Amino acid sequence: MTIENQNMDQKSLRTVTGKTADFFELAKDCVCFANARGGRILIGIEDGKSFPPPGQVIPPTLPENVRKRISELTVNVIISLTVCTSENGGQYLEVHVPRSHAPASTTDGRYYMRISDDCKPLVGSDIQRLLDERSAQPWETLTTLGVPVERVDPAKLAAFSSGIRASDRVKPSVKEKDDRELLTHYMLALNGLLTNLGILCVGGQQDRAMLGTGPVIQFLKYDERNQKVNKLVWDDHSLTPMELIDAVWQEIPDFREHYELPSGLFRTSLPVYDEVVVRELLVNALVHRPYTQRGDIFINLRMESLEMVNPGLLPLGVTPRNILHTTVRRNEQMARVFHDLKLMEREGSGYDRMYEVLLSQARPLPQLREGPDRVEVIVHKRVLKPEIIDFISKADRTWELTQRERITLGLLAQQDSLTARELAGKLELVDIGSLAGWMGRLQKLSLVKQQGKTQATRYFVDPVLLQKLEFPKSTTLSLIEPHRLKALILEDLQRYPESAISDIHSRIAPELDRHRIKRALEALYEEGDVHYHGENRWRRYALGSE
Repeated sequence: MTIENQNMDQKSLRTVTGKTADFFELAKDCVCFANARGGRILIGIEDGKSFPPPGQVIPPTLPENVRKRISELTVNVIISLTVCTSENGGQYLEVHVPRSHAPASTTDGRYYMRISDDCKPLVGSDIQRLLDERSAQPWETLTTLGVPVERVDPAKLAAFSSGIRASDRVKPSVKEKDDRELLTHYMLALNGLLTNLGILCVGGQQDRAMLGTGPVIQFLKYDERNQKVNKLVWDDHSLTPMELIDAVWQEIPDFREHYELPSGLFRTSLPVYDEVVVRELLVNALVHRPYTQRGDIFINLRMESLEMVNPGLLPLGVTPRNILHTTVRRNEQMARVFHDLKLMEREGSGYDRMYEVLLSQARPLPQLREGPDRVEVIVHKRVLKPEIIDFISKADRTWELTQRERITLGLLAQQDSLTARELAGKLELVDIGSLAGWMGRLQKLSLVKQQGKTQATRYFVDPVLLQKLEFPKSTTLSLIEPHRLKALILEDLQRYPESAISDIHSRIAPELDRHRIKRALEALYEEGDVHYHGENRWRRYALGSE
C-alpha cells in the first residue's frame, strides 16, 4: 500500500495526459522534492488508492514527454522515470527525484519545498536560507584553509580510525581501508587537503581555531534567583566535536545528580537529567548547526530545567511543529561520521528517543523554540507522576512495547485521557488518521481504551490494568459520560443559581476541559433545563427555561 508522505506523492494519469494535463503542477512537486530530501512521484495512482486502475497502460511516448516538459519547466532538477506494473496488472509511471545539490526552482523563479506530505512555497528570507544551505559545494567539503593532509593530529586520527574499525555499523570493506583512505571515504580529505570537516574531526588545534566557526560550548548554572553561580567553557578548540560530547557530559558535575523515588519496600534511583537525553541534545547541537554562522552553544542549567541554545535556525523545512517526523540533513557528512561512530542513532530518530526516555520517566515533553537567530530546546527535570515510571516499566516488560507504543502510553498515562485530536497534536501528526501507527497494539492488548467515535474519540489507560499493575491513581472525572456531566451541572445550579461557567467548572470538575462544560451547558439550554442572561464573561446560568 502506498502512503503519501515526505518522500512519496501520488498523481492521477490525467495530470500528464489529455486536456487536463498540468505539467506545471508536476514541475512544482519535482522542485519540492529536489529542495528537500528527494522522493518519488507515482503517476497513475489516484489519491487515496493503493493501486492504479486494473488494465491501465502507460503510453510508450509518455516517459520521454514527461522528462522533456520537466526539464523545460524547472532549474537544477534531475529526474529518472520507470514504467511499473502493479499486482492488479495496471501500469503507473514512477518519477524518481533525487535531492538537488543546488537550489531548485521553476523556470519562472518560484521556489518550493516538500514539508511532511505537502508542497510549500518559499518566500522572502526562506529563499535566502535555501540559497545559503544549498550551495553548489557544502561547507563540510570545502578546503578553505588549504591545510595539507600531513598536518592531521596523529592522536585524533588514531582515535577516529579505531572508532570506525570497532563500529558494527561500518561495512568490512570500509574497515579494511588504511587511515589515508578512510579520510577520503568520509570526506575528511580531498585532493591531498583536509576539508573543513576533516579539520574539525582530525585536524590540529590551531587549524580548528582558524576555521572561525568551530563549535564553542558554554555551560552556565543559575540559582533560584536567576543569578549565575557556575560557568564552564570549552573554547580552546583542542577537542573535536566527537570529543566535546564526552567532555561536556563528564565535566559538568550536576549531570551526576539523582533522585531517590520510593518503589514499594525499595527506592529507585532516577537521574535528574538522563544521559541519553543530554547526549542527544549535544549531538543535535553539534551535527545540525549551520557551520557557516558564528555563535556559541549555550547549556543553561536553571532550577527547574535544562536549556540547550544553538546558534542559527532550524534547517529549512523543519519547524517546532513537525520535528518529530521531518528530517532534513544540514551537514550530511558529519551526520554520517557521528552515525558510524555510534554517537547518534539512525537519521531522524533522535527526538523519538528523547520523547521515549522523558515519558518513561514521567517528565514533560521537551519544548522547542525557534528565535530570530537561534534554536532553544528546554527539558524540564520535574517528575509529574512518579508512579508512571513503575507502570511503564512493568507494561514494557510484560508486552515488549515498541518505541511508538511506549511514547503513546506515556502520554496517556500522564494526561488521564486525551481526545484523538489532542493526542495527534501532542504527537505532531497531520491528522487523526495517522494515530493507528502510534497506537500500535495498545488497544489490542487492552492497555488503552476508547470512548466515542471519530474526532470525539477519547483514549485513556485501562483502569483495570492500572489496578492489576498496582498503579496508584487518584479519582478523576475526565472520563465522565455526557449524561452524568449534565446531572452534575444541574445539581450544582440547584445549589448555586446564577453562576458563571468558570464557577461551575471549578466546583464540579476542574480537571475537565472547559469546552466540555460549555458544550454540556449548551445542550441543557437547548433541552430547556437551564437558561442564561448576559453575554461572554458576564453570562450567568440558572435552572429552568426563561
